[in-house]
Amino acid sequence: MANHFDVIVIGSGFGGAVAACRLAEKGMKVLVLERGRRWEVKDYPRQPGDAWLYDAKTPEKRNGWLDFRFFPNMVVAMGAGVGGGSLHFANVSAIPPKQRFDAGWPPEITYDELLPYYQKVGQMLNVQKIPYNQLTQRYHLMKEAAEKLGYAGRLERIDVTVAFDPDLDQNRPDPMNPKWSKKFINAQGLEQGYCIHLGNCVVGCEVKAKNTLDLNYIPAAEKRGAEVRPMHVVKYLKPENNRYRVYFDCLENGKRISGSVTADKVVLAANSIGSTEILLRCRDDYKTLPKISRKLGHDWSCNGNFLTPAIYKDRAISPTHGPSITAVMPFLDGVIDGERFTIEEGGLPNFFGNYLKTLMAEGIKNRSYRKYKVVLDALADVLHADDPLRNVMPWFANGVDAGNGRLSLGRVWYAPFKKRLKLDWKLERSEKAFNTIVDMHKRLTEATGGKPWLSPTWTLFRDLITPHPLGGCKMGTSPENGVVDHRGQVFGYPNLYVACGAIIPQAIGLNPSRTIAAVAERVAALMEK
Repeated sequence: MANHFDVIVIGSGFGGAVAACRLAEKGMKVLVLERGRRWEVKDYPRQPGDAWLYDAKTPEKRNGWLDFRFFPNMVVAMGAGVGGGSLHFANVSAIPPKQRFDAGWPPEITYDELLPYYQKVGQMLNVQKIPYNQLTQRYHLMKEAAEKLGYAGRLERIDVTVAFDPDLDQNRPDPMNPKWSKKFINAQGLEQGYCIHLGNCVVGCEVKAKNTLDLNYIPAAEKRGAEVRPMHVVKYLKPENNRYRVYFDCLENGKRISGSVTADKVVLAANSIGSTEILLRCRDDYKTLPKISRKLGHDWSCNGNFLTPAIYKDRAISPTHGPSITAVMPFLDGVIDGERFTIEEGGLPNFFGNYLKTLMAEGIKNRSYRKYKVVLDALADVLHADDPLRNVMPWFANGVDAGNGRLSLGRVWYAPFKKRLKLDWKLERSEKAFNTIVDMHKRLTEATGGKPWLSPTWTLFRDLITPHPLGGCKMGTSPENGVVDHRGQVFGYPNLYVACGAIIPQAIGLNPSRTIAAVAERVAALMEK
């Protein structure tokens, strides 16, 4: 295999796939290093024993669908595979309101500046709104709640990366049988199928109705000569003769095989956690990039994610039917107690109920998850044993939190000779935002005759989970207030770029995938060949 490239892109999610595609279009010789697998439909995890988890400590042994990182009071959920976060995200491809760019961004980054890039992303991902004849029970419940609370004017269908069949017949026998999904050829010449409301958006759509990055940006990059190498875990990089050498472990047959490759330019796009950790190790561990800003790791945000399940005694919601999220009520204008957030109706994979029953019956044996047994015990008291989720409405939210987390490398007592990635995230400055979200979830639930259920992980432990990590390598105007400039270039290191959620300087309060992709589009557009 070739060992020198014009550009090495680390990661293949909403930053890496976009950068690889656009740089390859410029005629650059591009290599993409992806830590996870290239997933096929036949390999999607479905049963408890399948390849669900990616273990960052031993990825040669466990390299599954999702990577969960457990920090004090915060769990970060990340995708692992060619396509990155697009594999597990909930389809939403939203453009934030103009006001979200009024402060906190470099002056060059404005709504008007990014709008053409947002539009390019939308076109590439073929964003659509769910047809009115396919609205889910979750949508109708949300509409009822909005009307009763006086927020009907705020409810809107949201752009999603799903291919819908306008002629879908949901009343035919066995309507969710994959055989009903009509096939079509997409713009990259790949076969997909139209959505039949299987509900498996976040665990791999078996009919390929979800426009994940491995169906658009990545094949477009490969058509223009880009090379994608899955199962390559990047460890660090260092400058070498006016270029960069990237060191990695290739995962083969349960083993790690060390290697390296060089490039004139490097684009880090391993998401907020991955990109920040690589640069921290380069600066503080391997000492190969000692001049990186001391702001590295600072201003990390969970994007205010919160989930409140609601239980309805005599009302079937069926959250396992339909796309994961199709509607939103934005409150990003601060009209509710000065807090900025969005409310969404969340869906769940249709196998989740059976899996939940298995967990409740057998209990959790893994010590790492044992404290969550209290959650399962509480769920068992309120859910129907025969169909655990039929009466559940998963109210979801994004919010503008304080963005005051800090990622760093540190030692732990049981492994003092190896530094681990740590997150110092304190709730206090964001607690009012979360309480406002919880209160809104309660109001929406009670207005429609339901009963809100707050997880003991929140009420007892103040633990949260986020699939939207942002920051750590934030954009700024100088090394004193940022890690990269408005072009994504690392201060002090020409031709070293970051183009993923790590450079987003603050919480968006809305699903961030399209913003990340739009920023990556701009980074690539401004990068000289």
